[in-house]
Amino acid sequence: MCLGIPGQIIKITDPERQLATVEVSGVKREINIACVVDPEQPIEHCIGYWVLVHVGFAMSRIDEEEAAKTLAILKELGEVQEVLHEMQESNKSLSQ
Repeated sequence: MCLGIPGQIIKITDPERQLATVEVSGVKREINIACVVDPEQPIEHCIGYWVLVHVGFAMSRIDEEEAAKTLAILKELGEVQEVLHEMQESNKSLSQ
């Protein structure tokens, strides 16, 4: 199953490569934001955007209310815990 997890862009890490840090329920991860960047705006305008994250990419922008509702549903289903665990394990292997 393909699952997009809502997260908030909190920092631009590499403007040239369009990489940013996103926070998903307290877990931070670097992702590619090329799909959500507005070419008419500086990339820094993406900070604060809520996005759907899938396999390291921000696939689309969503509003904060939609993000909160989606996270609540995922938590109820228990799937967010599995995805967050995978993200944490991925971060551990990247830092080694």
